[in-house]
Amino acid sequence: MTPEDIRLILSAVSGIGLSVLLIVKGRLHPFIALLCGAFVAGLGAGMSPVATAAAVQKGGGDILGGTGLVVALGLSLGAMLQLSDGAASLARRGLRLAGNAGAPWASLLVALVIGLPLFFETGLVLLLPILATAAANLPGDANADAGKLRLMLPALAGLSVVHALVPPHPGPLLAVTALSADLGRTILYGLVVAVPTAIIAGPLLSRLTARGIALSAPSIELSEPLQAAPALGISLAVILMPVVLIAAGQIPAVLPASAAASVGWLTFASNPVFALLLTNIVALPLLFGRRVGDAAVQRTIWTDAMKPAGTILLSIGAGGALKQVLVSAGLSDLLAKVAAGGALSPIVLAWLVAVGIRLATGSATVATITTAGIMGGVVAKSGASPEWVVLAIGAGSVFFSHVNDPGFWLVKGYLGTSTADTFRTWSVLETVVSVVGLACVLGASCLL
Repeated sequence: MTPEDIRLILSAVSGIGLSVLLIVKGRLHPFIALLCGAFVAGLGAGMSPVATAAAVQKGGGDILGGTGLVVALGLSLGAMLQLSDGAASLARRGLRLAGNAGAPWASLLVALVIGLPLFFETGLVLLLPILATAAANLPGDANADAGKLRLMLPALAGLSVVHALVPPHPGPLLAVTALSADLGRTILYGLVVAVPTAIIAGPLLSRLTARGIALSAPSIELSEPLQAAPALGISLAVILMPVVLIAAGQIPAVLPASAAASVGWLTFASNPVFALLLTNIVALPLLFGRRVGDAAVQRTIWTDAMKPAGTILLSIGAGGALKQVLVSAGLSDLLAKVAAGGALSPIVLAWLVAVGIRLATGSATVATITTAGIMGGVVAKSGASPEWVVLAIGAGSVFFSHVNDPGFWLVKGYLGTSTADTFRTWSVLETVVSVVGLACVLGASCLL
């Protein structure tokens, strides 16, 4: 390793380390902290101030230009499903049908389905109060707190797995774009990896981690639905519509050329921005009926959707800026040389890099953005399948949630666990999702 390589590694560590200190100790917003880290990393690596600033602008602009619309449309769809009571009614019906013995499995299934179009935080706030109430009414568990956890932890596993591994969630979708992976195959492979990972990290693991934990009253603040829930079929159709549209875009590729021409429009319809926009337009009258033209309803939907959008978009943009600085400084090329040396497979290398950034910054999205950006050269030079690298990055991005992760405190508040018990339940769950996800990626990549 040359002195330039060592300088590059130290500058990257310094930039990320500064971001961590500013977030954890300085209590700064990740937007400011990550931008500061980006400038420190670039200048430390020997880039000029002008080149560093240009890389920051390019990284932030590229991410927000493509992903900002997806984020906003995803948030608005989540707000519609929550305010119409559509997603909650689906959860309640699933739990009633499953009964006591099947409730943890129903909880996992509901989270996997509802989590497809929702951000992790939205799904968490939506599902956990419902599951806590359902658990309190289920008979036959001598330990009421353990019973609640055995319903809520599988839901968290389902939300986390879908968030990390299955597009059109913004994290995996960002990685798909950065690595030029095939979106349809990534969705298919993601589901192959997600299902066994969620089963192990959810219903099976909760049998161990839920034991002996006492819960306090959760801090629940949830907007009341604006109306009675629509029919379950309508809610389910809205939830699945963007995924079906995106997957349908792969149909022309498997048809003969003569037949593919007649369904070429599916390729356009599968564009994530268009698919989510069309779903939003269709969802409004389906979920709200005649009230869709009510000014108060519209105002509530877009207020609930856009309030969190600023924080999410700023953090994503700053993460993109840090990624671009590291790429411009040459970190991607350095990792490509490491992979070319045969010391690590690109899949394992991608997972390790994502784990490191996740532990340092506390953000799964920032870990995904940064890792996908710097792994582009590795994928191109190694010939590794970009779809499996995308999934390895997603698995690494959720490793061991701890105190620098805002999700850690959100989960703690909604579960009603102590800090120590949040480590024992949520942090362990995330680590199992990450490790089992990597194992499934490695195994499935050898078979498919």
